[in-house]
Amino acid sequence: VQLQASGGGLVQAGGSLRLSCAASGRTFRVCAMGWFRQAPGKEREFVAAISWSGGSTYYADSVRGRFTISRDNAKNTLYLQMNSLKPEDTAVYYCAADPSLSSSDYYTARGYDYWGQGTQVTVSS
Repeated sequence: VQLQASGGGLVQAGGSLRLSCAASGRTFRVCAMGWFRQAPGKEREFVAAISWSGGSTYYADSVRGRFTISRDNAKNTLYLQMNSLKPEDTAVYYCAADPSLSSSDYYTARGYDYWGQGTQVTVSS
């Protein structure tokens, strides 16, 4: 699976962005997918994840209620709708995929085998 993230940019606090992650390969439809982010000087952290069917979603406490993860398996695309953005959301956002992820591994970067290149999100105050 190859992943290409896009949709990042500069936005004012309180604004919205929608990230997309286009995937190649038929195995996308059986992959659990996740979004992670990494700010300068910090470790990569979990943001959100979704099961292969889209029936289960998982969120970090810091984004729950503001971000929504979704997927369109017909289009091989993963999304992250980000609302009420805060300056602390500034980071490079990465999408990730794995075809055999257990539910306990959704939250950890090491559980994912495939990664996109990242897209920069900058939120100004």
